[in-house]
Amino acid sequence: MSTIEVHKQISADEIAHTFEEEAPVTADLGQYAVEDWLALVIFWIMALCVFLQFFTRYVLNDSYAWTEEIATYCLIGVVFIGSSMCVRLSRHIQVDLIFRYLPHLVARALSTVIDGIRIAFFGYATKLVWQFIQIIGDEPMTTIKFQKGFVYYAVLLGFVLMFGRSIQIAVENWRRGYSILERPGAFDGTEG
Repeated sequence: MSTIEVHKQISADEIAHTFEEEAPVTADLGQYAVEDWLALVIFWIMALCVFLQFFTRYVLNDSYAWTEEIATYCLIGVVFIGSSMCVRLSRHIQVDLIFRYLPHLVARALSTVIDGIRIAFFGYATKLVWQFIQIIGDEPMTTIKFQKGFVYYAVLLGFVLMFGRSIQIAVENWRRGYSILERPGAFDGTEG
């Protein structure tokens, strides 16, 4: 699966005209990866827990305490697994201003160093989360009799996915010869 980033800017008129166009007959689900679907499932579990919490507290006047804890843990899963989506699509916050003023070879070298730092960071974070799970993964949750290790395994999965996606992005940047930092216009459609 390609991790090509597509960031296309459109004008207000183009947005307005999309409401006049016919809806596509089929949806293109090929752009989504496994982490997208997993984050969506966890998000809906969280949404159901929040709804159940609201319903039992304000309608039945007898809230289920476990729904708040489960919703909090689901939010952790959505954040870390969803972060791997951001790595895959290069959507995390980045500053590319300096790259406009650097010579091509210096910008290319700096971009490659940044790719290496990103890979090292996610690899090290994966190791730290694994060590954390080994230390306190057996602790029970507060309101239900599950281990907190389940939550930490979702965080570990998120970091493993971010690590793998950062390697994928670095390889594609190397093959392409530039990254989104060096030529953002090539990714958002503004470069001719």
